[in-house]
Amino acid sequence: MIAKRRIIFTIIFLAVLIPGNILNSNYSYSYFKRALDLSAKWAEKSANAAAIHKRLLNIMYVSPSLFENNHILAYYGHPKSKIMGIVGRHSIPDLAVMLMKEAGNYDSENSEKGIVPAFYLIYGTCQPAGEINIIDKKLVDSYIQYALAKGFLVYLDHQIGKYTISQAMDHILPFLKYPNVHLALDPEWRTIRPMREVGSITGKELNAAQQQMKEYMAANNIPGKRQLVIHQFQSKMIRDIHDVKAAYDPVILVHATSGWGSPQAKLSTHSRNSKASNIPYKGFKLWYYYSSKSGVHYDNPLMTPAQVLGLNPEPGLIIYQ
Repeated sequence: MIAKRRIIFTIIFLAVLIPGNILNSNYSYSYFKRALDLSAKWAEKSANAAAIHKRLLNIMYVSPSLFENNHILAYYGHPKSKIMGIVGRHSIPDLAVMLMKEAGNYDSENSEKGIVPAFYLIYGTCQPAGEINIIDKKLVDSYIQYALAKGFLVYLDHQIGKYTISQAMDHILPFLKYPNVHLALDPEWRTIRPMREVGSITGKELNAAQQQMKEYMAANNIPGKRQLVIHQFQSKMIRDIHDVKAAYDPVILVHATSGWGSPQAKLSTHSRNSKASNIPYKGFKLWYYYSSKSGVHYDNPLMTPAQVLGLNPEPGLIIYQ
């Protein structure tokens, strides 16, 4: 009992007396990180530790330095589809175990920064004629609630289809009420002819989406900084990209290199995307092998964590499909 009390007092000391330590650049060795790890270990054994752990997670989720101090490692897909990504191939607990193992591979390579795991869900899937199939809200909530308890982030990706950017954003903005939720748009599927053509958005439309998100956050008192991810593997996917502005704080615009293939092909795409210096925060997607069947894509070979972290510019968001 005495040892247990000492541990609780240690957590309280680390969490309450030195909360500003989360702002340190060396996050992996910060007192905040130590408190978070310790409270997580004891959360199931003590109600006090569990309460402190929840408080610490909420501090982490809305910290203004969350994305400066960490790489985000996300598992991507649709919960009901094995072909659309790793998310649909495993239960939530099994997925979390695998994600944490991959996070450990990155943690050994990324020096001072920490790793925050994330579930990246295809929320709105483009159908024939550009219609959108939306995931059941209870299913989405099951991932969000699990992530909240585990210290994971959640990204909700809308494929837009035949709808306007504003209409797509209207679907996903309400989920920002959760402190760990971030948003994404996929221009590839902004089309009425999915699988037959690659869609697109304009730079001005992307600015409007950021403004819409900024205004929603202000109107609803949404805390913290929130990411809006935009995918690109062909130049035409973001038309007039020079018009894009990444100046809609607290929205952080993330320009994610997508597409599957060889490391050389992916490096070429990332190099082209890097020229859009007006969107400084970058992401990078990789594709696990799943099947050799026609139409099922994967990277060959899969780049290593060291190779990914060695990219220039270095991606802050790393996604595995």
